[in-house]
Amino acid sequence: MSKRILAIILLLLTCLIVVCIAIPLIFLRGGQTNPPVMAEPQWDSPRTRELFFRACADCHSNETAWPWYSNIPPVSVLIQNDTLEGRAQFNVSEWGRPENEGGESAELLQNGEMPPRMYLLMHPSARLNASEKQELVQGLLTTFGGEGGEGGEGGEGEEGD
Repeated sequence: MSKRILAIILLLLTCLIVVCIAIPLIFLRGGQTNPPVMAEPQWDSPRTRELFFRACADCHSNETAWPWYSNIPPVSVLIQNDTLEGRAQFNVSEWGRPENEGGESAELLQNGEMPPRMYLLMHPSARLNASEKQELVQGLLTTFGGEGGEGGEGGEGEEGD
């Protein structure tokens, strides 16, 4: 009987140690960083910048607002990967970087491909009404260029950064 009690005590201690180590690891913000802003595009208006930062900047800038649930695995891994992928595709905080053009942004927004639905579910403030969406599309076209349905060749005229 005493061996059984000893085994139970050892098991409980092991569980306690694992929990004490695991819980802090769950809430660490390992890869969730916001690198410095290197350069921004020359926005056509403050309104375009405001709408972009409301609907797009968490994934397409270095100014991500990391929500509390982004600290909890496995959600943290998904959010971090989505953000890093978004920054790699198009990042307004690293304007002038090769292959960092915004020409397709207006088309993706107009077609409903961006922002992703899951993002909009978790970030209601990123939802744009029809008027705001059209205003942002037009502002993106003016800011970044683009060729409408052809996916845009925007950013080519941005030489004076």
